[in-house]
Amino acid sequence: MQPIDRFVVEEYLLDVLLFFNGCRKECAASMIGLPVPFRYEYLMAETIFSQLLLLPQAPFKSMYYTLVIIDLCKALPGAFPAVVAGAVRALFEKISDLDMECRIRLILWFSHHLANFQFIWPWEEWAYVKELPKWAPQRVFVQEVLEREVRLSYWDKIKQSIENAPILEELLPPKGGSCFKYTVEGDQGEDGFKLSSELNNMIRGKRTTREIILWVDENVIPAHGSKFATEIVMQTLLDIGSKSFTHLITVLERYGSVISRLCSSEDMQVLVISEVSSYWKNSTQMTAITIDRMMGYRLISNLAIVKWVFSEVNINQFHLTDRPWEILRNAINKTYNRISDLRKEIHTLDNGILLAEEAALKAKQEYETAESKLEILDGQPVQAEKPGRLKRLKGYAERAKDEENSIRESREMKDGLLLRALEENKVLFIALYKSFRRVLMERLPLCSDGRLPKLRGVCAQKMTLDTAETPKMDIDLENGVSNNGNDSGVETAAISYETGEHEQWCLTTLGHVKAISRQYAAEIWPHVEILDAEVFTEDIHPLYRKAVYDGLCRSTPEP
Repeated sequence: MQPIDRFVVEEYLLDVLLFFNGCRKECAASMIGLPVPFRYEYLMAETIFSQLLLLPQAPFKSMYYTLVIIDLCKALPGAFPAVVAGAVRALFEKISDLDMECRIRLILWFSHHLANFQFIWPWEEWAYVKELPKWAPQRVFVQEVLEREVRLSYWDKIKQSIENAPILEELLPPKGGSCFKYTVEGDQGEDGFKLSSELNNMIRGKRTTREIILWVDENVIPAHGSKFATEIVMQTLLDIGSKSFTHLITVLERYGSVISRLCSSEDMQVLVISEVSSYWKNSTQMTAITIDRMMGYRLISNLAIVKWVFSEVNINQFHLTDRPWEILRNAINKTYNRISDLRKEIHTLDNGILLAEEAALKAKQEYETAESKLEILDGQPVQAEKPGRLKRLKGYAERAKDEENSIRESREMKDGLLLRALEENKVLFIALYKSFRRVLMERLPLCSDGRLPKLRGVCAQKMTLDTAETPKMDIDLENGVSNNGNDSGVETAAISYETGEHEQWCLTTLGHVKAISRQYAAEIWPHVEILDAEVFTEDIHPLYRKAVYDGLCRSTPEP
């Protein structure tokens, strides 16, 4: 393939993706069968993946590219699936060098893609990741893909899909569902079980929220304290709502005032989130959904979620799982979406005001014109229009003016909500970057001689596996990980990941800092002066500053 051929075909593929956005079948059909004398499946895959992983954001929704890839695999079953598999293997080898946002997109895409092809994948090729440290990016990638697959199917089905690599079963999420504290066999004490059962009976008996609040205030809090009361209420409500998503929504809507009464302070909201995480500790999906819905109902704030994410129990998991990061991303997204929705509503109201003004002016002019028409009757000027029509025109003009005033009032109300949302957004990002600063300043290595410390390739941990008599693959020196690994039992090349746990924690956290800064740069820039004064001061660690500045596309000051 000549360079000009590559350029022309790539531009054609990009144009097809652009013009057939939303029509994935037509897009796939237009991509195949180009009148060129060479095979271009690899270029087609490269072009689609380049758009799917484009930073700061893909031109279209990730689902669009996912569906196009699926349709291409079905349309070209003898060629394109192998090309996609090769692309996945190449990205997997370089996973430690991928931007954190790209890793997340790749995990979401790959799990969804496998769900459309019966979860078939040669997992034995990646079985060696089980022998890597828990913090190795390749191991975390496989773990997160399996977790997402369980969400799209069920645990036993995913276990069956990795039967050729049974060692990976340990990377599956826990099979169990909820973890209710106050069971008969539980060890939480008789008081907890008794009170939980009593509350359960009250809810089953359709007692009102006022009666439940009085019961909590009079019978639980005085004897056991607010913390214990919150644990009882949250565990019981979550257990009642655990049957399905609909049950959960119903419980939160019906008894949200009970929860709101208990978590009036930010610390109590953090306790509520902790109880949700404890109850759904075996299900990241349900934890994220529950916290997201509670934030939507204003039962907990985004600041409480940030405070919980940066609590000690979650900090230690930053480099091992995506669980705290998913919950944090959901909180930021919901805050941002409120602002985005309000801006769209205000734009619609502005257009409505213009139309209402025109309608009111037109109705007023018609009324005034009709009122000014006179005719001479018996030598005296009288109204030319009939009184009934004048009354109708006057009514039309008044209603048009009332409609205009109503839209203006709605516009003023939305302005107030937008100002409130923007203030919440500012406070959120200030709290978020302060939290990042706190945890990173405690853990990032000190700078020496003005040079940035090296995080990659520190504290090498090497191990040797036995494999079958297959050709040895070259070790990726940049990642320190071989592409060839299985658990079949014969000697092979050494597999290593040459970054220690502490350094990997720093790399992962800095990667998320950069990804968040890039994704919400437009919302962060208006507050950059406050952040400079309160967070990015002179004593800030240069690695933290660099991660934020790279995300914001801001030049780093010279040392």
